[in-house]
Amino acid sequence: MRPRGLDELVGQQHLLSPGSPLRRLVEGDQPMSLLLWGPPGTGKTTIAAVVSHATNRKFVELSAVTAGVKEVRQVIDAARRDLTRADTVETVLFIDEVHRFTKAQQDALLPGVENRWVTLVAATTENPFFSVISPLLSRSLLLTLESLTDEDIAVLLQRALVDERGLNGEFELADDALDHLLRMAGGDARRALTYLEAAAGGAKARAAEGNEPGEGAVLIDLLTLETAVDRAAVRYDRAGDQHYDVASALIKSIRGSDVDAAMHYLARMIEAGEDPRFIARRLVISASEDIGMGDPTALGVAVAAAEAVQLIGMPEARINLAQAVVALALAPKSNAVILAIDAAIADVKAGKVGPVPPHLRDAHYAGAKKIGHGSSYQYSHNDPRGVVGQQYAPDVVDKVDYYQPTRRGGEAAYAEALTKIREILRKR
Repeated sequence: MRPRGLDELVGQQHLLSPGSPLRRLVEGDQPMSLLLWGPPGTGKTTIAAVVSHATNRKFVELSAVTAGVKEVRQVIDAARRDLTRADTVETVLFIDEVHRFTKAQQDALLPGVENRWVTLVAATTENPFFSVISPLLSRSLLLTLESLTDEDIAVLLQRALVDERGLNGEFELADDALDHLLRMAGGDARRALTYLEAAAGGAKARAAEGNEPGEGAVLIDLLTLETAVDRAAVRYDRAGDQHYDVASALIKSIRGSDVDAAMHYLARMIEAGEDPRFIARRLVISASEDIGMGDPTALGVAVAAAEAVQLIGMPEARINLAQAVVALALAPKSNAVILAIDAAIADVKAGKVGPVPPHLRDAHYAGAKKIGHGSSYQYSHNDPRGVVGQQYAPDVVDKVDYYQPTRRGGEAAYAEALTKIREILRKR
């Protein structure tokens, strides 16, 4: 079912618009090397094949897992010889998982790319700015592939059901089985087609055992799909109530410090194929909303987990998400930060926005001090305590305590320090 041309490619519309580099490479037959960066099953190998077939080039595929410098040089030498033939044949060299190549192995690609003996198409699931050497990056066009949507995967599955290269109209996929298949695929086209093929085999075997009539399409129902791929369907509608209910339960379990319940809801979201970026975003919010200064490091943990999701992807990123959930659930809780900012915003909305005190105004322009800007400002670092008793807030909100720290966790130390700081500030 691999697409034979750009028109059959599903998703990646940002790469397929008229005049885009990919279209110019394929339709204009322009030699250029590509680095394809994206999650598994998004079409990196497919794009390489389309580039080759649509431009009548010779296609050679190497895997960085098994190939070395010797194999790379052999391909480049053969491509160079092909260019000297009367019927010049250009070569597309596709290297899968190029991030697994060492620096020396990547260096071996440079002569072929530099002299355009080969059109290099290299695929990676890792950030190429960390995993690919700079000379190769600078000589290649970097194309970022996005995860396929459920709609994209559904198009591929429906095409596979009827296409003669696929199931040729011999099977029908039930709606609930399609929904489960989309959840399990998680934006990976290869995984979706593999599961569909396994389910078709299971449905055919079940029909044969039941001596069902051979006329008409064989139904692939939810039970057949669950049995074929050994994964039960999780009741979870990513566009409906279940999506929000389970997400809410995860955050409230973290807020309630029930790490086991939080882990259960995280597992449900992962198994249902929830977008891990959505989970990570909710954890980042929780780190400030529910923990805040109770453990200021919680935000760093949540942000690191979100970055790990982008860098690694699923299924490995489930470990990073789980670590963040454990850390957040067990951290001391404080909502003092959100209460402080919401109280301040409420006052601003109510019109409490008096003028900035003169000594705090910008004094870095000619004539500023003549009108009193900054003239009486006291530099905090000149005081041995690091704090000077002067007014910072406008008169209308002066001495208003927006931030009211708890005495839980690390915030207790901030509460003690804040008491002393406010005492100094307000003795003028």
